[in-house]
Amino acid sequence: MPTPIRAILVGGFIYLFLVGVSSLEAGIKVMGQDTQEQLFSNVSNPVAGLCIGILGTVLVQSSSASTSVIVGLVAAGAVDIDTAVPMIMGANIGTTVTNTLVSLGSARRSDEFRRAFATATVHDFFNVFAVAILLPVELLTGVLSNAAGWLTEHLVGASGSDWKSPLKQWVKLPVGWIEDFWSWIGLSGNTLGVVIVATGLALIIVSLGLITKNMRKLIADRVERSMNTVLSRGGGSVAMLLGVVITLLVQSSSITTSILIPMSAAGVITIRNAYPVTLGANVGTTITALLAALASSSPDALTVALVHTLFNVTGILILYVPRFVRGVPIYCAEWLARFAASRPVWAVVYVMGAFIMVPLVGFGLAR
Repeated sequence: MPTPIRAILVGGFIYLFLVGVSSLEAGIKVMGQDTQEQLFSNVSNPVAGLCIGILGTVLVQSSSASTSVIVGLVAAGAVDIDTAVPMIMGANIGTTVTNTLVSLGSARRSDEFRRAFATATVHDFFNVFAVAILLPVELLTGVLSNAAGWLTEHLVGASGSDWKSPLKQWVKLPVGWIEDFWSWIGLSGNTLGVVIVATGLALIIVSLGLITKNMRKLIADRVERSMNTVLSRGGGSVAMLLGVVITLLVQSSSITTSILIPMSAAGVITIRNAYPVTLGANVGTTITALLAALASSSPDALTVALVHTLFNVTGILILYVPRFVRGVPIYCAEWLARFAASRPVWAVVYVMGAFIMVPLVGFGLAR
């Protein structure tokens, strides 16, 4: 397919994504306040919210999709900012499962698997440590949400009063078509709201998948060449910026980090060179939530999207910038990789436990 046509398709898929976010918001509003309270009352506990963020992201294999859904829930008034923040942090942990699964492809080759698994799980450890530090701080002080609220107030106005988003106006017509179509079918009340929400979710997941697929084809060769060039020089800040840029382009932190796995397995790059790229990918992936917030007219939705960005940037400032803590996630990942390489079955146990069993148990206990 010619590059200009593929680029136009990407633009169309971005538009569909925005329609999906706005449809999600519209469907939740149709469902009414009572139904919203019944559906989301269990996530008011921060541990439950964190676990839902992990499980939801593992399920759809995309933090971009899950954070966009969370932004849509906030825009609709179904979830407040305090409830959404732990969910956003959980999505950060859940997104690391993809590159960890990719590393399992080298399980039969011990040395390659050790390198690949270490590079994959350093992302896990960084995000877990960032949540372990920043979630309690946020719950006690509200520092991230307050800072994000301050930014929102200066960008679009105070919380509680809608602002005129040009993107919302652009997607208003097709969202109306979706509502009218399902109403014409004969749906009403909660059933209508649920179907509109399902339509929005489908549009979000499908459009993001198509955006990622087409952007990867547009820039795949350049991505690998850029990574080889930059990472061979070992520049941490430049590598981090590369992670941001690539993730902005392909709209998927999972793709950015997964590209590193075979390179690391082959010994082309080291875990210390790959590590800052994953951190840049963490920051780059927050653009999707910001874009989703622009599809709404809710200052609270923008605040939550900004919390996502601030969380990742603050995590880097705490866990990467100081040299005395920079190596901690690397040390933990290398230790786990040595253990997994000697007993590959434990790598599978780790993935199932960390990303499915522990969140399920945590959610069950927190309810």
